[in-house]
Amino acid sequence: MSPGPRRGDADIRFTLRQLRCFVAVAEEGGVTAAAERLALSPSSVSAAVAQLEQALGLDLLIRHHARGVTPTRAGERVLAEARDLLMRAGALGDLAGELAAFPSGPLAIGCLVTLAPVVLPGLLASFLTRFPAVEPQFHEADQSALLELLARGRIDLALTYDLGLDDRVDFAPLRSLPPHVLFGEDHPLAGRKRVALGELAGHGYVLLDLPLSREYFAGLFAEAGVEPRIVARSPHFELVRSLVANGFGYTLANIRPGSGTAGDGRRLVAVELDGAARALALGLAMPRARPRSQAVRAFVEHAAELAAGGRLPGATEPRTL
Repeated sequence: MSPGPRRGDADIRFTLRQLRCFVAVAEEGGVTAAAERLALSPSSVSAAVAQLEQALGLDLLIRHHARGVTPTRAGERVLAEARDLLMRAGALGDLAGELAAFPSGPLAIGCLVTLAPVVLPGLLASFLTRFPAVEPQFHEADQSALLELLARGRIDLALTYDLGLDDRVDFAPLRSLPPHVLFGEDHPLAGRKRVALGELAGHGYVLLDLPLSREYFAGLFAEAGVEPRIVARSPHFELVRSLVANGFGYTLANIRPGSGTAGDGRRLVAVELDGAARALALGLAMPRARPRSQAVRAFVEHAAELAAGGRLPGATEPRTL
């Protein structure tokens, strides 16, 4: 055979498949029996052994005419090392399987600012109880910024609404959240069970002023033929809630915080909207073209399980706060 790379060369290359074929041939004493053991063709096994010899620059087997093969002295030493290497490779494969079954590593989660304080902490805490090896990082942003973070690969997924999504994004819905009205407890409409958008026309409106969110709410009013009387606006959901609780006006919302009070302790009342107003789907947005890690898949499955069981924070059935 022609000489190949010698011991000490920096670029010695061989494969586990070649080692596996060599070990089988040496142990079975021939190519045909080795091929049966490996469920390969004899020509494939013979070629793999020849490639290994070429890569190592060693004659590993003595070919006896009609009497099979035996390892050379070099082949005996390589055989022992090959068996050990294959055993360790198998152990590594077992470890990889175990790690795949238990998601680990970084997970970059984006979250819409209005959802972050209500949904994310409880969802993340329950997820980490199940998968403690995951290392989460989270980013709060408005909807436009979240979609930009997804497009740039800065986050793996986003907990958000189905607003402004395009065909570059896959969306896994968790819960449909219809809009409702929030009043301070002293508002004249706070004692109602349901209220129509038309009945709000003469009352002050505190606008949650976030990209895509404000367009959604404006669309609700437009469909009802109502021009809202905006008296205050803020991109901060908790400030909007506090303004409402202090009598500045009403607001519209989809998410339902567990507490019926604003940040300053004043009480809020949630009233259902009368009429078919478009609900928002709360869910997880992910880049369509990017492979999903085990941690991403586990997070999606965990959130879906909570939602199906009615245990997703902030996504409760309609009720008065």
